[in-house]
Amino acid sequence: MLARVNTIAFNGLKTFDVDLQLQISSGMPMFSIVGLPDKTIAESKERVRAALNSLGVELPAKRILINLAPADLLKEGSHFDLPIAMALLAGLGVIPLEEVGNYVIVGELGLDGSILPINGVLPVAVHANRINKGLICPQAQGSEAVWSGLKDIIAAPSLPALLNHFKGIQQIPQPIAKKAKSRTSDLDMSDVKGQETAKRALEIAAAGAHNMLMVGTPGAGKSMLAARLTTILPPLTTQEALETCMIHSVAGALKNGEISFDRPFRDPHHSASTPALVGGGRKGVPGEISLAHNGVLFLDELPEFNRATLEALRQPIETGSVTISRVNCHTQYPAKFQLIAAMNPCRCGYLGQRGQECSRAPKCAEEYQSRISGPLMDRFDIHIQVPPVSPWDMSETPKGETSAQIRERVIAARQIQQERYNALGVPQLHTNSELHGDLLEEVVALDRDSKELLVSFAAKMKMSARAYNRTLKLARTIADLQNQKNVSKMHIAEALSYRYVAPVKLV
Repeated sequence: MLARVNTIAFNGLKTFDVDLQLQISSGMPMFSIVGLPDKTIAESKERVRAALNSLGVELPAKRILINLAPADLLKEGSHFDLPIAMALLAGLGVIPLEEVGNYVIVGELGLDGSILPINGVLPVAVHANRINKGLICPQAQGSEAVWSGLKDIIAAPSLPALLNHFKGIQQIPQPIAKKAKSRTSDLDMSDVKGQETAKRALEIAAAGAHNMLMVGTPGAGKSMLAARLTTILPPLTTQEALETCMIHSVAGALKNGEISFDRPFRDPHHSASTPALVGGGRKGVPGEISLAHNGVLFLDELPEFNRATLEALRQPIETGSVTISRVNCHTQYPAKFQLIAAMNPCRCGYLGQRGQECSRAPKCAEEYQSRISGPLMDRFDIHIQVPPVSPWDMSETPKGETSAQIRERVIAARQIQQERYNALGVPQLHTNSELHGDLLEEVVALDRDSKELLVSFAAKMKMSARAYNRTLKLARTIADLQNQKNVSKMHIAEALSYRYVAPVKLV
């Protein structure tokens, strides 16, 4: 064995060490790669050969064997190109083997020797930092690698530049961390005219990370409200941004190596398939719910989604993660998202609007709303109606509060929650929506009048245990927004007002 270099294999967000071993021996000239490589890796022989030819390096007319150990781990992806090329250069004595062995190497090669971007550099950098090694990666993704805390990063634009760096002819500068520009700068809650009840509900949802369903006629402002939710949410912490951007990096959705501290906002079309929403495919790529981790998943026209697709959301909503099991992979992604949904009251959209509703009302509304199952409906903490905005509101109503003003109250409420859970010894909890079990009873200790109101309403409306607990969490958030230590009857009453407001019974 002439050379060995370090690289990795992916399984979702998990990274596994791969020991890439090179042997050049006498025999019939051939170039083989073993160790369960996929088709992409098998084709890398030609890309590596062409890239080395661009350097003026010819492969010897001998038997060249590349082994990817461990041999029983499936290897996929074009990121093996660069480590194969570096192993060959080290084995041929072009670059010193000792220096190359101190790095984890990933990158795809162009035929001209350029090093092309790949998916998943951020998780690789975190892995390299954990095992105390440096990282060699494409120049385009050096910036994202810096956020891992790794100090020794070589972000090379091409194979010749990398070769010159190791020979001391040319120094490749250390990459600089970059932050993405905020995408919410053009959106503001003050743009929304009227809809005071909906804006109040949205503020409560933001303060406690509660799921919310809006029901209203077309053009009432449901999508407009949902798009502005991220403008009143607190920015991601550094740890949250790292978690979120690792998922985006694996999915190839991290642009220009820039890390965003905006909370994700994902709004898939209602024609999205189940794998597109929850993740999957042959390689088990993350879906929309994982790309919305620590942020917002907005489902517009909720009943138009495939029913099986919607039902697949039920388990991730409760657990905050999704497990993808396929023939070729079994992986888990985080999926702690805030679900915001919007729908019309019926297919025509104008139930209750005199002169506009169809002749089949209310039957068309019952059929339309029955597409949403009871268990899924039960997982929304807030149900609100969004009525049409009158022309007077559009023309005469002055602008309301800005997103910055509302965000201050949301951040203050979240700070109260975090301090409470730190004091209770559960710092892993951040918002009231995560409360469960005995801790919920401890945090929401009701007086007699409040409990009687909640119990009587729950009995009358036949609330499930889940809906009962979610009402308690919602009341706790309302109290936190008002900086109240105890949950009172007033808070319970407001929380109850956000349930079962649809014009016809929701199945």
